[in-house]
Amino acid sequence: MNAMMTFSEVQTIRDSSGNVTVVVVPIDLWREMESEETAYLLRSENMKRRLLEAIERAGEGAVSLEEARARLACLTQIYLNGNPHKSEE
Repeated sequence: MNAMMTFSEVQTIRDSSGNVTVVVVPIDLWREMESEETAYLLRSENMKRRLLEAIERAGEGAVSLEEARARLACLTQIYLNGNPHKSEE
C-alpha cells in the first residue's frame, strides 16, 4: 500500500481550542508505518538490542485486557470516591 494514497483517509480530532489531539489512521497505513519504523530501528545493532530488551521488559508486566479494565475501574473509583482501603485516622 502506498502511504501517500491513504493520507486522505487520515482523520483528526480537535479539542475545544482547535488543537489536534488525536489522529486516526487506517490500520493498513498504521501497519506500514509501524513496519518501516521497526525496520529502521533494526538496522543498528545497538537499537536492535535496546528494542529487544524493551519488548522483553514489556512482556514481564503484561496483563490481559480484562485485568487492565479492572485496574482502570478500580483507579477510577479511587479517583472519584477516595481510597476505600485507606485507614481512617
